[in-house]
Amino acid sequence: MLAGGLSAEREVSLRSGRRLANDLRDVGAVVSEWDADATLLERLRTQRPEAVVVALHGGEGENGSVQTVLEMLGVPFVGTDSRACRLAWDKPTTKAELVRAGLTTPDWVVLPHAAFRELGAKAVLDAMVDRLGLPLMVKPDQGGSALGTQVVRSAEDLPAAMVDCLAYGNAVLAERYLAGVEVAISVCADPEPRALPVVEIRAKGGVYDYAARYTPGATTFHCPARLDDPVTRAAQRAALDVHRLLGLRDLSRTDAIITDDGTVHVLEVNVSPGLTETSLLPIAATAAGEHLGKLFSGLIDEAIRRG
Repeated sequence: MLAGGLSAEREVSLRSGRRLANDLRDVGAVVSEWDADATLLERLRTQRPEAVVVALHGGEGENGSVQTVLEMLGVPFVGTDSRACRLAWDKPTTKAELVRAGLTTPDWVVLPHAAFRELGAKAVLDAMVDRLGLPLMVKPDQGGSALGTQVVRSAEDLPAAMVDCLAYGNAVLAERYLAGVEVAISVCADPEPRALPVVEIRAKGGVYDYAARYTPGATTFHCPARLDDPVTRAAQRAALDVHRLLGLRDLSRTDAIITDDGTVHVLEVNVSPGLTETSLLPIAATAAGEHLGKLFSGLIDEAIRRG
């Protein structure tokens, strides 16, 4: 079980790894919990596991770096391969692929830090508001756990939001804000991709940010989501389409907003979904009547067969 690492999501990753390791032990697996540090390659060579579960969030755990190392060493692992990880990790690239395939995603612009410095922050921000309107959703172009993500409702708040956002990345992705029902749809491929029950997210503060994600009681979840059956099926189809389109493997989670007209607007995709007590994939698995350890045990068996 690879968990931890050096990204800003280290603590969440450790919680995910610890929880899943215990669930796997409940179904008879022998699990070693390893950090993703300078000892990892030597461990993989000298204590070669049958398979690796990548429970890393952010950074090297999702951008394809750790997956590349595992591929080079020929170690089977659960999760998406390195090339598709790199595609899914970059949010603007993912959104462009979604649009090209005919899926719906909120309109956006992406600007690197240098653009604000070299072209003048005020002029760039004014153009951004003219293009997308207000309110806006701003987030780093890479990363997860909603770090640096916030809703901006007035032009006066935009400069501070940009500074916060750029603390977590080198570029800002600004999206047109859409009001609606926020949902998450997890996909598990064992081996054929299938969508788990849709999770409806109701953050008490109105925004599903980092604190709302990982503070017990800060968010109310409904699973299955309180949606009409046709809308539920559309959300699940969208998640399956995203999973296949981006070449993802084993499991993924698609986040979306469903507007009043029933349209599913894909926000982003996660190749290493959180597995903590407040995370969305475990909530969906429980609603489907599945034990998380058994679900991942099947994925581990499939990874070993692939290897």
